[in-house]
Amino acid sequence: KHQNKLVSAYHVGLPIDDGEHKKGETIEEQIKSAVRFMGKTQTDDGHWAGDYGGPMFLLPGLAIAYSITKFDLPQAFQDEIVRYLSNMQNDDGGFGIHIESASTVFGTALNYITMRIFGLPYDDERAKIARTWIKSHGGVLGIPQWGKFWLAVLGVYSWDGLNSLLPEMNLLPTWVPLHPHNMWCYCRTVYCSMTYLYGVRFQGPVTELVEEFRRDLFCDENGFSVKWDQVDWGKAKWSVSDSDLYTPHSSLLDLSFSVFNIYENWCPKWGVRDWSLNYIYEVAVTKEDEFSHYIDIGPVNKVINLLCVYVKEGKDSDAFKKHVDRVPDYLWMGRDGMKMNGTNGSQLWDTSFLVQGMMELMMASEKWKVEFHDIFNKANDFVDLTQIRVNHPEHKKYWRDETKGGWPFSTRDMGWIVADCTGEGLKAAILCRMHDVSDKPLSVDRIQDAVDLLISMQNTTGGYATCEKTRGGSYFEYFNASEVFGEIMIDYDYVECTSSCLQALAIFSQFDPKYRSKEVQKAINAARDHIFSIQREDGSWEGLWGICFTYGTWFAIDGLMSAGVDADNAAVLKACDFLVSKQKEDGGWGETFMSCVERKYVQNPESQVGNTAWALLALMKPKNKKYFPAICAGIRFLLSKQEANGDWPKENICGVFNKNCMIDYTNFKNIFPIWALCRFVSLYPDGLKKE
Repeated sequence: KHQNKLVSAYHVGLPIDDGEHKKGETIEEQIKSAVRFMGKTQTDDGHWAGDYGGPMFLLPGLAIAYSITKFDLPQAFQDEIVRYLSNMQNDDGGFGIHIESASTVFGTALNYITMRIFGLPYDDERAKIARTWIKSHGGVLGIPQWGKFWLAVLGVYSWDGLNSLLPEMNLLPTWVPLHPHNMWCYCRTVYCSMTYLYGVRFQGPVTELVEEFRRDLFCDENGFSVKWDQVDWGKAKWSVSDSDLYTPHSSLLDLSFSVFNIYENWCPKWGVRDWSLNYIYEVAVTKEDEFSHYIDIGPVNKVINLLCVYVKEGKDSDAFKKHVDRVPDYLWMGRDGMKMNGTNGSQLWDTSFLVQGMMELMMASEKWKVEFHDIFNKANDFVDLTQIRVNHPEHKKYWRDETKGGWPFSTRDMGWIVADCTGEGLKAAILCRMHDVSDKPLSVDRIQDAVDLLISMQNTTGGYATCEKTRGGSYFEYFNASEVFGEIMIDYDYVECTSSCLQALAIFSQFDPKYRSKEVQKAINAARDHIFSIQREDGSWEGLWGICFTYGTWFAIDGLMSAGVDADNAAVLKACDFLVSKQKEDGGWGETFMSCVERKYVQNPESQVGNTAWALLALMKPKNKKYFPAICAGIRFLLSKQEANGDWPKENICGVFNKNCMIDYTNFKNIFPIWALCRFVSLYPDGLKKE
């Protein structure tokens, strides 16, 4: 209990000790300080809790669901949400799609509405400048599709202002190329739940606050107010603000929407609509809720599903009450207020990485095993606890793949396994067992279950996607209607996922060289070849889940080396040369999130400990003396940035998804510097003395 108090205290900015620290004088002392600090902030069940916020379109869904259903949300939570949004408001009065982006209509309109729902007075300066920004950018008529959806649910927008979501699509056989079954699961779950509310045309009650929004938020391109009952909804459905647009509609999508809209407005449906909505509700709501213990795959479909249950089953239903009980799983109280995490956390992901990082200490000295046994033991217990040990009942019927043996991104209750999380969880479990650092290592049969799953999840390309094998073709992207995200329609191969799975299989082949040995080696070789095939001309690999080219290149190099690729391989050398070319004068590395948006390396004015650690891990893997000076400079940078208590300061946002939205991993600022320092002392026992 005391330790849990320390965890909470740290994350809200309270002191967790007497504050009297002397910074270590050697690299070993600074590593020890860093690991001890992480021991203080480890939870009782063994994981490391962390802020996984950043996107600015999550809280609005919660606020709108609360406004309509009036579920129990403590006033203190509402106040802290307003404080958080106040801290995230840009100087121009607006809000971006994420905490570091320029203001957008999507972010500004929805977060203004959120603050008003949670009690911010109309005449408050924060509200005034947000309204001014909205009006100066054409009002909410040009809000992107997801924003139109939320405003329609609230009653601020008309459903006639949205292009048809065509619920009947779900009744087609799943082998039809454009069937929702073949979409990326994160996209599929959101759109199916959206489609249900669209199909029943649900809208919340028209309250005084809704009337206020209708009066204040609609204007023309010149900023002149437009009366709500005079809005041209047929025109509005095609309107997208320039401040928001990242992925324009394809001509094929516009043509499809035109056909869908004709069907929506003119064709009799003879009960087909009800049939399709009942089917959607069963697959996307009922079974998704049950399989995930009402957490759901992410915060967007979580609150949409909550509303679907409210509409279909009522506020007094068991399902609705179970939904409300899991709302706090997504809420994170940080130093800047209360936010909504991008999933119900990153518990398994962060824990697996830190275990692997500290495990490299074992290469340096056995003494570390004894000193940090409790940390390892608890972390191993969490990895054990989190593995999903069963397949969901009738999973194929409900568009799901097998899950037995896999690991999720966060917790076992969430129920969705991810390929790279399975890879990282498996690596952590095997390493804990091989190095005898836990009292209850994972059993061999459960390790083999994970291997079976990884072999089954590999795509024909040799690559790995996220939660499922890739189902749809790249043509699906012509139908990306989000307007603000890129490459969301199918589950693509990712260098990070491919590398994680490859590394896990490679470690397993050392641990148990007889089990499915030919299939394991075949999977490793195919993954290796896939990584080679997606290297860019400049030697880098693009990261799709972290920022950006340092992240992707680290994964690629570690993956290739784990597959047995020689250190002097041309692709490896080219990648290392790329990283060295981006090193800054202070010895560190730094990319901004614009690398992800523009898909080219964009230097950050300041070096970042995360980027630096990723670059160092990549450069150290080949053990090439050529890069030793650059490595030493980077290590010195990490040491210089560490605080006396062993912590590292918070820096820029470091994660990304869907090309255009960033997300935070606050534990990364500790995990990866520790890993880089541990790798350094294991490879170079004399440390910086050899420089």
